[in-house]
Amino acid sequence: MVHQGGCHCGQVRFAVRVPAALRVQRCNCSVCRMTGFLHLIVPASCFTLLSDAAALSEYRFNTGVARHLFCRHCGIKSFYVPRSNPDGYSVNLNCLASATIASVEIEDFDGQNWEQHGASLAGLSRDAP
Repeated sequence: MVHQGGCHCGQVRFAVRVPAALRVQRCNCSVCRMTGFLHLIVPASCFTLLSDAAALSEYRFNTGVARHLFCRHCGIKSFYVPRSNPDGYSVNLNCLASATIASVEIEDFDGQNWEQHGASLAGLSRDAP
């Protein structure tokens, strides 16, 4: 199934190829908690940027590994390259069009204690067999 999504103003558009039934992570770290980001981690091969990358702005903090990408125009972070899966993308469920989503299972993730729990997310960006 191909799901499409993007930012608030429409300058950033993307598509992800994943099932209609989704499993996402709700992280309690400061950034995710404040922005309401719900993580759908996908392989890079399942993600397509449909708009010009020039519409994106980048923010890095702490270790500098995660590439937080925002729309330069409206400020929405609809996806980013996560520290846990630098070979993939974490798409914000809240930025996907709901028409193609059959169901959503939300798992809580303790991002406040990243060093103890981060490894549990590793591998979510691997291509499905």
